[in-house]
Amino acid sequence: MNAAATQDTDATVSLGELEESLGFLLRIAQVHAFQRFYDTFGEGGLRPGEYSVMWVIRRNPGLRQGLLAETLEIKPAQMTKMIRRLEEQGHVRRVIPDNDRRSVELYLTGKGEAFTEAHRAAFFSHDDHHHLDLTERESRDLAHLLRRYIGLEKGPVE
Repeated sequence: MNAAATQDTDATVSLGELEESLGFLLRIAQVHAFQRFYDTFGEGGLRPGEYSVMWVIRRNPGLRQGLLAETLEIKPAQMTKMIRRLEEQGHVRRVIPDNDRRSVELYLTGKGEAFTEAHRAAFFSHDDHHHLDLTERESRDLAHLLRRYIGLEKGPVE
């Protein structure tokens, strides 16, 4: 039997200073959030990034693709692939405006509108405090702190 096979599965691993590293904690939190997402939605073809893109387009019809990529911090090449996939699925419509042939405006199709509405409750509730080991207040505080961390919000936790 090799050494890895004989390790105690109940052993704890010391993380040391990693337990205080925001970058490390955020990465592990993202892994957990995505796992909950895929546990909820399975292999139904719904991807968190794609739904987020569709949601923002729904709230901002005619949004320029470049501004969307910048806002969501998605690399332009990756955004182009994602929009192409959503377009192939019939969820998104791209329009090149006459006054600026280099830009692309994005709109949801009727199918895209129906899709975002049909998945809205599940998407926005899959990681609420009921599914975490947090109180409702802790969940709100965490969301507030994360918004502050990424620059979406200013001010102290209320």
